[in-house]
Amino acid sequence: MDLNVNIAGVILKNPVMPASGTYECNSIHDNIFSPDEPGAIVSKTIFINSREGNAPPRICETPCGMLNSIGIPTAGVNNFIRDRLPVLAGFGVPVVISIAGNSLEDFCKLAGIIESTGKADLLELNLSCPNLHHGIEWARDKNELYRVIKRVKEVTNLPVIAKLSPSVTDISEMSLIAESAGADAVALINTYKGMKIDINKRKPFLGNIAGGLSGPAIHPLAVYAVYSSFTKISIPIIGTGGIASWVDAVEMILAGAAAVGIGMYNFVNPLIMREVISGIEAYLKDNNFDSITEITGIAHL
Repeated sequence: MDLNVNIAGVILKNPVMPASGTYECNSIHDNIFSPDEPGAIVSKTIFINSREGNAPPRICETPCGMLNSIGIPTAGVNNFIRDRLPVLAGFGVPVVISIAGNSLEDFCKLAGIIESTGKADLLELNLSCPNLHHGIEWARDKNELYRVIKRVKEVTNLPVIAKLSPSVTDISEMSLIAESAGADAVALINTYKGMKIDINKRKPFLGNIAGGLSGPAIHPLAVYAVYSSFTKISIPIIGTGGIASWVDAVEMILAGAAAVGIGMYNFVNPLIMREVISGIEAYLKDNNFDSITEITGIAHL
């Protein structure tokens, strides 16, 4: 079976990758699942300067999911380039670097720094962080979404993936805006805003009050986001949201995803990506398809 997919000229040997911030390459985990098995490796989101993240508690379990309010802690781009990027680039699979910024200048500067290393294959713009000047997430404002993607594309030759927020009226419209601004692909979706209240303490459970909901609970919403965007845009879609099995991944691909990102379930099952890759391959064989591209978006036919 041909599992190769093309994301903006970058060839992935299979359509499976981790969602940003949900998969860490380390000696313990790598003994169970090698980082060279997925189609691509995706870094945690990085900022220019170091960040401590949000106040604890940062994570809580919910029915069929998880709320997180991590706050994207990072050691900053210089430490990332020195300590982590060489490790990621050493596995021989495409490397996706997720970046974020509080300002347009931050995004552009980071894009240039990452490109100059020569070790990244794609850039993912995490557009669910608030704009420092306006206080609204980049991906929720049509004008700001267009502006940041367009400017980043002007300063880098790396293919750009726009990771979009579901907290909008029509995410297919935002996907179209991202494409018109020059995005080479979109990642649908990021987490949904939610909260949990401790009934004994009678206050929000998370230190930051609200957090991002991920996991199987949001999977049907993510599938719809992919499905509704597929007919409006011509660039590849990376379907991310609640994938807990190969069945979920195939569903995303049938809806229109060229590739899939696995997030929360990496914490539940360290072998989930391997199982999804094998499951997709078996599905193609059992249904007499020769390649992954043959089933991409066929739920629309």
